[in-house]
Amino acid sequence: MKHTSAGQLLLIGVQGLELGADEAKLLRRVQPGGFILFGRNIKTPGQLRKLIDDLRSLSIIEPIITIDQEGGRVSRLRLIGNEPPNAQQLRDKGDIELIRKHGEITGDLLRLFGFNLDLCPVLDISFDDEADNSLRGRCYGKTVEQVIRNAAAFNSALRVAGVASCGKHFPGYSAAVVDAHHSLPKIDRTRKQLDREELAVFHAFTGDGSGAAKNDVVDSMMICHGWYPCFEEKKRPASLSHRVVTQLLRDELGFDGLVMTDDLDMGAILNEYSFDEMLRLTFAAGNDLAMICHRIDKAEEALGVIEKLPLKQINRALESVAAFKTKVQPPTKFLESAFQKLDDAIWKLRVAVLGEERAAERSPENAARSPVERY
Repeated sequence: MKHTSAGQLLLIGVQGLELGADEAKLLRRVQPGGFILFGRNIKTPGQLRKLIDDLRSLSIIEPIITIDQEGGRVSRLRLIGNEPPNAQQLRDKGDIELIRKHGEITGDLLRLFGFNLDLCPVLDISFDDEADNSLRGRCYGKTVEQVIRNAAAFNSALRVAGVASCGKHFPGYSAAVVDAHHSLPKIDRTRKQLDREELAVFHAFTGDGSGAAKNDVVDSMMICHGWYPCFEEKKRPASLSHRVVTQLLRDELGFDGLVMTDDLDMGAILNEYSFDEMLRLTFAAGNDLAMICHRIDKAEEALGVIEKLPLKQINRALESVAAFKTKVQPPTKFLESAFQKLDDAIWKLRVAVLGEERAAERSPENAARSPVERY
């Protein structure tokens, strides 16, 4: 197994605002399948585009370049521009065209910097808008129908703009009562409850012939770090569960797109598994990409673990990553004026959703860095 191939199964973070010589050498050796950027990687529009250009230039195979750009506090690009409204604000406004506009602007903005995958839409239902489980403000609806209608509008517009989408957090994270960034939540939902609510939403986006329009399908799915006793009797997160990833998502719901774990550097995983075991379980479960956002220095070690996995697991995942990459779009030409135009469009959208007075304020939760931002 060549390094170039096995590294394709890693989606990893980047240390800072620019690539240091040692980091560039490491990434050149490992050849990750993709990179995920955070606030720590963003200072100015020009700097961000250069960083992404550098990541692409050291990659033999075109890399996935991704980010969490949802809206509200989970909008990495608000560090260099206006903050888009969040899913709940768009939901409460009740204008589907504004949600569509948000998807379109987001897609254009990401293409300008060189991103080809956005880690959204959130497909979780909000059972409680005030729940302390990291989803506050991020849900498109309180019912199955509302989430499907609103998330589909965003998803379709994002994809038409040439940026791939990711449904999260499968199989439905809304009932979690603790934040997986810190510890593993136990989600006590019966299979019947999940089928009626959470899974009904995800099923609408899997493209298994259940009537979803072409652009309602998501290009990828992110599996959450929640333990669902209805699927796994013994404590194990969905992200590392063959029952959830392969039997439920792929076989039962018919999803054939790219499947990735949520960040494997979260407390829900760090507190429960060794580095090697975490990676073995990731691919035994049926994931295509292991997301490692912070332990970047362990990329080579991760590669070594993956290379020792059963060839059947590696080849299946490699095929899925390669198929996804046939669809990724190149960046548009970067111009500062193009960024300013899109940033103005975000401000106008913000005013249309929140009104002039509220648009000028950032809520207290946005003033501080939240754990969900995974800096």
